[in-house]
Amino acid sequence: MSKKDAALFWDTAHRYLDHHLKVIRQVSSHTIDSYRDCLNSFINYLEEVEHINRKRISFHNFKKETLKRYQSWMITERSLAPKTCNLRMTAIRAFLEYAAQEYLWVMPIYTDACNIVGVKTTNPVIEYFEPNEMAALLAAPSGNNKTDRRNQMMLIFLYDTAARVAEARQVKVSDLHLDAEVPYVTLLGKGRKYRNIPLLEKTILHARRYLKEFHGSDLKSDAPLFYSKTHGEIHRLSSDTFEKMIKRYADQCRADGCPMPDHVHCHMVRKTRAMDLYREGVPLAHIQQLLGHENISTTSGFYAFATLDVLAKAMETVSPDEGVKSWSDPDTLERLYRL
Repeated sequence: MSKKDAALFWDTAHRYLDHHLKVIRQVSSHTIDSYRDCLNSFINYLEEVEHINRKRISFHNFKKETLKRYQSWMITERSLAPKTCNLRMTAIRAFLEYAAQEYLWVMPIYTDACNIVGVKTTNPVIEYFEPNEMAALLAAPSGNNKTDRRNQMMLIFLYDTAARVAEARQVKVSDLHLDAEVPYVTLLGKGRKYRNIPLLEKTILHARRYLKEFHGSDLKSDAPLFYSKTHGEIHRLSSDTFEKMIKRYADQCRADGCPMPDHVHCHMVRKTRAMDLYREGVPLAHIQQLLGHENISTTSGFYAFATLDVLAKAMETVSPDEGVKSWSDPDTLERLYRL
């Protein structure tokens, strides 16, 4: 391929990552990094396996046959998880879609890429805490020291709001609206979209005590709600701090005789909250709003299934005698044998 074709590709890739995604789409830095890694992985494949010098790579190297070989290589040679393979192919298609809008001749390449079948995946088992486990976890912080009191508020906040860790660590004091007619907190979620989450009365009481101890009287502060201090300066907590915190209290619960899942993480609290609401009959559309899912299919894919206890209760309500009688009813039989 000519140097002109290669220059066009690299210029388009840089504009896509550094301008289109960052400035126009305003996606998170994590998403941009993920897309950059996916494209770099394919470029590395072209250089190392297809033996194409990266200085000569162009859109002509994104043809369907090459992409299918790349997909097969990821599965057979690299033994990557199906989800990872599909994510990388999705990133490539998204980039080609952008390029096709810029250069019409790329459209057939993009269309062919869309026709490549993804790797079959299996839905993972949903990880969440049972009611007794969640209750034990929330009660685990002793409250005897300042760190424990902060951590207890963090656990309560994660459960009540069903916030992602990335969302919780970004919350500022001013994002809490405790004196509103319906008290709520504003979360900044994926795609830089805000959503307001109502707070329970018990959570409000805990929040007021926490704010008084950790933030004084400045309730309009832009300081992070959850923080640590180093050399007298306030620092936003890292995601690792959240994860280490929940693992520590899970270990403590096990030591106290309360069983816990083998591998615990903060996202399980979010799923537990959603599962508890689902069990109580809250409509999926409301759970979707709480979780900040853009599509209802994302919510239903995780939570719209009969849990064992719900299924057992439903089965108990059916009497064998009543079931037999219904089959002999003429009206019932007539309905059953209609299309």
